[in-house]
Amino acid sequence: MHANVRVHKIRSWSVHLFTASGAVIGFFALVAIANGSFSNATLLMLAALFIDGIDGTLARAARVSEHIPEIDGRRLDDIVDYLNFVIVPVFFLWGAGSVMHPVWLAAPILASAYGFSREDAKTEDNFFLGFPSYWNILAIYLWLLSVGPVAGTAWVAVLSVAVFIPMKYLYPSKVQPMSLRFWLGVGAIVWTAVLVACVRWPAETGPVFLVEISLLYPAWYMWLSVTRGGFELHTPNGSD
Repeated sequence: MHANVRVHKIRSWSVHLFTASGAVIGFFALVAIANGSFSNATLLMLAALFIDGIDGTLARAARVSEHIPEIDGRRLDDIVDYLNFVIVPVFFLWGAGSVMHPVWLAAPILASAYGFSREDAKTEDNFFLGFPSYWNILAIYLWLLSVGPVAGTAWVAVLSVAVFIPMKYLYPSKVQPMSLRFWLGVGAIVWTAVLVACVRWPAETGPVFLVEISLLYPAWYMWLSVTRGGFELHTPNGSD
């Protein structure tokens, strides 16, 4: 094997390993939840979110589909994402007492199974169609803000329905222009660091309402989704 080809294959396999490591982190998050360590579970969930935020960019840069065509990187990513964006946070919601009864958690599991499997889950103009199963973010905020089970159940119900509503949500790693993509990335790093601080040092961050301030980033994401995406409307014959 030519040395240059070998380097490309090693680089591509490394990217796949990086993506798959998110599943390992998800497993240990489940262990932490089972042991009642919600702080550690939250940190692991944020680590998995960070991996998901950059692995697609790394995969495109390494041209993994070209150098390792026998591995479907998108399928691998979907498998890891369903674990970390659905199963782990749903288990977290149950363990943290964020819903009135575990039966409510069937809704996000089933809705997201539909959302992940639909062919048009990602639109041709690079948006997510329907609520993109950010259950990990919901679970973290419900816990950090000590939201009661009644309100938590309401959030779960509303967002489960939102999976089926054809609203276009921003795809951060593919958004245009590049300047906006850059600032979304910078914002994501700052947002993650702020949440880590809130988890590690609640006594220090609580009095300055740092958790509440951190909500500005998800709010910005939602505003961009509404103003740039909106609703995907189709005519009966399938055209816009």
